[in-house]
Amino acid sequence: MTALTLPVRAGGRPRTGPSVPHVQLSQNSPDEVRERLKRWMTENLRDAVIRPSEISEPGALAFFLDGAAPPAGAVLLPPRLNAEFAHVHTDGSLHMALAEEDQRELVDKGWGERHPLYSPTVNVVMLYGPRTDGELRIAEAVIGASYRYATGHDL
Repeated sequence: MTALTLPVRAGGRPRTGPSVPHVQLSQNSPDEVRERLKRWMTENLRDAVIRPSEISEPGALAFFLDGAAPPAGAVLLPPRLNAEFAHVHTDGSLHMALAEEDQRELVDKGWGERHPLYSPTVNVVMLYGPRTDGELRIAEAVIGASYRYATGHDL
């Protein structure tokens, strides 16, 4: 499986909430970009079940494995750690589970950050909400990496 290779994100990091709920407070996705992101996820995350998040704020669109276990060693989002692998917040930011090398790439290149409660058993990173068409393509690649981590296969 291929690891993420991301360009450096333009501009500074957005402000985010320091605790739970962990939300993006600045540089939010424009409504149109956010809606295109949710539509892309709905159409491309095959075999994922869409329903309300088990952990996120009300209104988050969450993606779950349904009846399939993640690969050995994969830790998905709490509380079950084996079902929900990503969700989109109403501000356009996302929380997701990612492989460690993809997490490092995401953080090092400025596209996201670890959740304030991150630990070996809380494998949650934030992907900042895309602001442009170019950033939407980056978000799709990162979401694809989360799907690969959760399912063991590419989109």
